[in-house]
Amino acid sequence: MSQVRVHNFAVSIDGYGTGEGQTLEAPFGHAQARLMQPWFFGTRTLQAMQGGDAGSFGIDEAFASNWGTGIGVEIMGRNKFGPQRGPWTDEEWIGWWGENPPFHTPVVVLTHHPRPVLELEGGTTFHFVDAEPAEALAIARELAGGLDVRIGGGVNTVRQFLQADLVDRMHLAVVPIVLGRGENLWHGLEGIESRFTVEVVSSPSGVTHQTWTRA
Repeated sequence: MSQVRVHNFAVSIDGYGTGEGQTLEAPFGHAQARLMQPWFFGTRTLQAMQGGDAGSFGIDEAFASNWGTGIGVEIMGRNKFGPQRGPWTDEEWIGWWGENPPFHTPVVVLTHHPRPVLELEGGTTFHFVDAEPAEALAIARELAGGLDVRIGGGVNTVRQFLQADLVDRMHLAVVPIVLGRGENLWHGLEGIESRFTVEVVSSPSGVTHQTWTRA
């Protein structure tokens, strides 16, 4: 069976995956770009997403580049797709990424307010569903064509799939900053490390890359 994977998921050393106060202008709230800038922005993986061919080849790139290999679908939460809450007041919003998002696969967006399927350039199709993790995973696997499923975030979505014991592999980039507030990945997950084998690699960027593999 296909695996369920988390990649390039950055958290502060106190466990926050996003800051408080997300807005259109501040997708990561008060954390701003501090969770991604030290290690991800300079990688060839990000440069390629933006149409470039430059970027680093170091440890950070080695982890970042695993993001798309073997992935047939992504599952993301409503607040990764956009800053709106509650019923959709603007269905013209097509996500943070514009007409050609970097996914190039189907994407299942978890929301209590479904809307019609949104087809964009490059093979990205957003499916908006109201579903619990196991049901959403079943939908995603139907769309994945036998390939793996990536849980893309945000924090609450990754935490729900961990709570439901549905994650096979997880890459965390632990960034040496203290956010103090926002959404904490580990809330309610005491002892979860017992389900996984955890390997750790340090990068010159100051980030610690953790690979969690189902034991």
